[in-house]
Amino acid sequence: MIYLDNSATTKPDTAVLESFQQVSSNFFANPSSIHQLGGTAEKLLLTAKRQAAGILGIEPEEIVFTSGGTEGNNTAIKGIAFEHQGRGKHIITSDIEHASIDETCKSLETLGFDVTYLPVDKNGVVSVDDLEKAIRHDTILISIMHVNNETGSVQPVQEIGKIAKNNPKLFFHVDAVQSLGKIPLKLKDSGIDLCTFSGHKIHGLKGTGMLYVNRRIKLFPLFHGGNQEQTRRSGTENLAGSVAFVKALRMIKENEKNDVQHLYDMQSYLLGELKKMDGVEVNTPEHAAPHIINMSVPGIKPEVIIHMLGEQDIFISTKSACSSKLKDESKVLSACGFTRDRSTSALRVSLSYQNTMQEMEIFTKALAKAMKQFKEALE
Repeated sequence: MIYLDNSATTKPDTAVLESFQQVSSNFFANPSSIHQLGGTAEKLLLTAKRQAAGILGIEPEEIVFTSGGTEGNNTAIKGIAFEHQGRGKHIITSDIEHASIDETCKSLETLGFDVTYLPVDKNGVVSVDDLEKAIRHDTILISIMHVNNETGSVQPVQEIGKIAKNNPKLFFHVDAVQSLGKIPLKLKDSGIDLCTFSGHKIHGLKGTGMLYVNRRIKLFPLFHGGNQEQTRRSGTENLAGSVAFVKALRMIKENEKNDVQHLYDMQSYLLGELKKMDGVEVNTPEHAAPHIINMSVPGIKPEVIIHMLGEQDIFISTKSACSSKLKDESKVLSACGFTRDRSTSALRVSLSYQNTMQEMEIFTKALAKAMKQFKEALE
């Protein structure tokens, strides 16, 4: 099997699964219980937070363990909106955000919030000047993703962070779900106030994730109950999932430090081969994140190619997994200015550190063969 849909989800690492199993078996007590078993579980939870904080260069109290990217994005955006609406109801985001941000912002519009959706250029990148001009006296939040999940375009979040620093009345949220472990991101003193991460994108487990919340920020919680996570997220903590997330975080950051060139080499090879293929249009911009390659094959429905490759145990995708079953064109590619024939025929290949160059060679040959077979069937 050749698995090339890692931006949708990754295969959990054996070490992550083992850590989850061990904690589930040996530290099953509720961390809020006052007996000794509960105290031991609570200590392990705090240890996990200290370890994650050390890896990311932040403080343990700035970590909220979540169920993943969707919860993290909702908690950040709604938490700021509801808590700080008294001094403004204006939010700035972009046209190419993940559905968990785009639909959250649209839901807030029904409650009286005003949202500015910034356009992107042909490379899928927002203009820092456009963003700065969009800031108003009632702006309370900017939410921009770090790496786009469809094209791999990298947003200038460090520059935006500097702008946010100069506007202390607003907050800056970054969706770093697709960049974690591939594109470095400094959080401390960066102007980034909130940042979302997901476990199952880094060979962790589904249902695990983390939200960085700068210590100076107060959020309106989505969940009310037992006041866990400093009242930011009530509910019995998923201790085993949190420990497993930190294990995956440590491993992916080691990969980023030691092996990221491997991703760039595979991406470079793929882009070179795809550009040689008649009928293939490459949509991924230059200077994209190293693990995402987006292409279009105008005239052939994406699901046809996906199923032909799937019969050979090669798995790729189209658009985001959260919207891949919708038959509409790619909103992201449309926002970049691509024609409808390209935005409706897009395919995404997404890599992990576990993929090999040999797999890239097999995939490109299989793709060329599938396209040839399809064209011959039409003749």
